[in-house]
Parts: sequence; structure tokens; C-alpha cells
Amino acid sequence: MNHDLLTLQPDRPPIITSEIEVIRFYHDTDAKAAVQEMIAGTYVLVEEFYSNGLEILAELKRTLLVYYTDKKFQGQRDFRSAFREASHRLLVEVKGHKLVVKKAPVIGWLKVLYPEIADFYVSFPEIQGMNSAWQWYQKGIEVKTLGITLHPFYGAYFPTRFEHLTLFDRWLKKYVGSKEKAIEIGVGSGILSFQLIQNGFKTIFASDTNKNAIIGVAQECKRLDYEANITLNHGDLFENCDVKADVIVFNPPWLLAKHSLEEGLDKAIYYEKELFPRFFEQAQKHTLHVMGK
Repeated sequence: MNHDLLTLQPDRPPIITSEIEVIRFYHDTDAKAAVQEMIAGTYVLVEEFYSNGLEILAELKRTLLVYYTDKKFQGQRDFRSAFREASHRLLVEVKGHKLVVKKAPVIGWLKVLYPEIADFYVSFPEIQGMNSAWQWYQKGIEVKTLGITLHPFYGAYFPTRFEHLTLFDRWLKKYVGSKEKAIEIGVGSGILSFQLIQNGFKTIFASDTNKNAIIGVAQECKRLDYEANITLNHGDLFENCDVKADVIVFNPPWLLAKHSLEEGLDKAIYYEKELFPRFFEQAQKHTLHVMGK
């Protein structure tokens, strides 16, 4: 395990720690009026019940659909951009690492991601994302190919379909070459590296541009007692890698990006057109084979 990871801090949703001017939204507040304020640039604070936040987001969607009627790609992209911008002005208050509103979910990430501060405001959509991620983390993802349950860290990519893992497992079972060293690019939730370990590979250099992925895999390695087998690296492709490997594994993003990529999950799904040429050029320097595997 790379000890430099001890100083790696996770990416986390932005929060507001100072007092700001807001419009308070209660169950009897005019939702349409509140939405217009959000679109105009005013913060709206969800009060009373968690469900009030869901109500105003639904109203925001209805309102924007009146203006964004183009069903083509660019039109839908413009709608999503407008929704994202306005919806992130809908805030919810956190005190003592818990949501203040009633009937709200318990979200452990509020303490895990913000250990240094207990009281703040955060956007309602970010809370929805953290809630979903916390449910996955708590419940875990059963990976039958591995015979284990993984607990993905917030903001790290994890698969919900496993056909490719079955194919990779079949390949590993037939592989007869050296199993001294392997490299995984884009480690994500660690599944492919764990498959390599379970199939006898001794040491693995695993890299990812997503800090949260690296932090999550580090935690899973400790839980599964794989720390001695994996060196984790936060970097782009083979950055900081001085290893030449018997096998290089890369489960790449699958959609060509038509927008500027953000760090984190965006790069797990979308790729820039230069990604694959860069990968193959660099991979040649890190394989023990003429053509690689």
C-alpha cells in the first residue's frame, strides 16, 4: 500500500459555512414563486420536512420544461445544465452532521467527508447523491465472481452489471503466464485488481485519477487483507509507475465526451479522444511482452 495515501483528501460536495440570505421554504410556501427565485439566483432553504425539497425540485423541473422544449441532444443538455444550476440553490441545513429537517435520511457521509465541521448548508441535490451513495456503501454490492461484498466509497465508480467480470474470470482461469506483477489502470472500486489477486497475481500497481476511488480501494484492501498485494496511485494512466508488468488491465470509460470532463465519476463514463492513443503509447513502456496482453 502506498503510504502517501494517508494525506489524500477525498473530493466532496461544496458546502456553505457562513450565514447567507435565503428564502425559507415551508409546506405552505408557494412552490412556483420559490422556483422563480432560484432561477433568478436566490438561495432557498428547505424547512420542516425533507419531502419539501423533493416538491420544489419537481416544480423546478416542470417550470424549466416549459422553456426547454428541444428534445435533441443540445436542447436536453441545455435543460440539464439549467436544472443543475438552479437546483443547487436549493439548500438544506446540517447540524451535528445530521440533516435538520424532519423525516430525513441518516447519511454517514456528512461526518466521514466533513470531520472538521459539523454545521453547514449543502445543496439538496448533493444530499440526494450522498444519500444514494450511503445506501450503496452500507448495503454493499455482492460480487459473486469474487465471492465477496464490496462497499464503494462516495464518488467512486462501481458496476451494476457483471458480465465483463465473468469473462475476465474465465480468461484468468486459462492464463498460464507469469503472475508476478500486474497493472490496473482506472481501479474504480477495485474489482479487477481483487480478481487478479484471487487468481494468484502477487503484486499489483493500481492507478486512478479519482481520489475517492483510491481512498475507497485502500479501505477495502485493509478490510480484505489485500494491502500487501496492491500499490495504489492517484494519477493519470501510468503516472508515477515504474513497474513493468506481465498483465495490464484497463476497463475504460465507454462514451466519447462532447463536453469538458470533471474529475471523479465523469471520467469513469466519458473519455476524451486522446485517451486510447495515450494509453497504448504508455502501455508499451510498462509491459514485459513485445505486444503486451
